[in-house]
Amino acid sequence: MKSTQFKNIAFRLLTIITLFSLISCSKKINFLNSSVVPAARGYVEVKNDKNKNYVIQIHLINLAEVQRLQPSRQTYIVWMATESDGTKNVGQIKSATSMMSKQLKASFETVSAFKPTKIFITAEDDANIQYPGTQVVLSTDSFF
Repeated sequence: MKSTQFKNIAFRLLTIITLFSLISCSKKINFLNSSVVPAARGYVEVKNDKNKNYVIQIHLINLAEVQRLQPSRQTYIVWMATESDGTKNVGQIKSATSMMSKQLKASFETVSAFKPTKIFITAEDDANIQYPGTQVVLSTDSFF
């Protein structure tokens, strides 16, 4: 009888510890409302991989085609602000539409050795730009 109770308690404790570790390994941050693309919504997930790098995933819906912005641009660029490495261009967003959905969807994923403190997206004419322009489409608050 006591052995069964001990196993039940141990199993519950192990389940709680496992759930807590899974939840604490990932951080989900919503983008703030956009004045440039008001319908755009999305969030950023930041988690550590087995090498202690930061995996950054972005999920967006209702993101207007970049050519439809005023003024029109060529691409959306994702920027990452860090405490130790400044602001870096971490890549270009590729949008996708499907025949099954009328929502404009986009996603992005990258890995960084640097801890992000803020993620934002700008509309740009050059994907290789080194400094963000003034047309900030979406941004998170500072985090971590």
